Amino acid sequence: MLIEMQKRGVVPDLILFADTGGELPETYEFVDTFSKWLVERQMPEIQTVKYKKETLEENCLRQKMLPSLAYGFKGCSQKYKIQPQDKFCNNWEASKEAWKAGGKVLKLIGYDAGESHRVKFYDDKKYIYEYPLVRWGWNRSKCIDVVKSAGFAPAKSSCFFCPAMKKHEVLSLVKNHPELAERAVRMENNAHLTSVIGLGRNWKWEDLIKSDASQMKLFEDLPDEVPCGCYDG
Repeated sequence: MLIEMQKRGVVPDLILFADTGGELPETYEFVDTFSKWLVERQMPEIQTVKYKKETLEENCLRQKMLPSLAYGFKGCSQKYKIQPQDKFCNNWEASKEAWKAGGKVLKLIGYDAGESHRVKFYDDKKYIYEYPLVRWGWNRSKCIDVVKSAGFAPAKSSCFFCPAMKKHEVLSLVKNHPELAERAVRMENNAHLTSVIGLGRNWKWEDLIKSDASQMKLFEDLPDEVPCGCYDG
């Protein structure tokens, strides 16, 4: 969204990144790199906001629970993504001036056209919501092409202990960031669980990791079909 806005000469007043404190290292690196890219093209730098009291990981450990998504809720996004951004905007001079004058602040949200079911036009006293990628009809593939053409490698962004991670993503975390995988398992084992089994909701990350380490994982658990390697002569 921002890359295309830059091409079209549309300059936003503010670009925010809400940090849960548990993002992947690749995400932090990308935010820094992309912010510099934007500034070099006369766009605003990315400003980081966060929930001040504690990180999401610290909150889960203290309360001996897992992220709310493990229980089927989305409180993580509300508390650690939406609220810090709203708090920043509530104290941002430009938005206060707009509201004082009876106007509204325009919020641009980067859902792609394949996520149009997530689009909501709120009756909000403070904000007008727009979804440029949906308006342009850009699906995920188009977005990836645009990101690549700007010199960046598209990568999934999530907390390293996110319950939405697939099994192959968990194993990739173990391979690329073993220390983060250990922290995720520590959170899982620290939680008092009754309605779910672990971070995978009906399965434990620890069991998957141990099974993989012992070369005992089942074929049906693999993310892709694996050819047997046998061929007729």
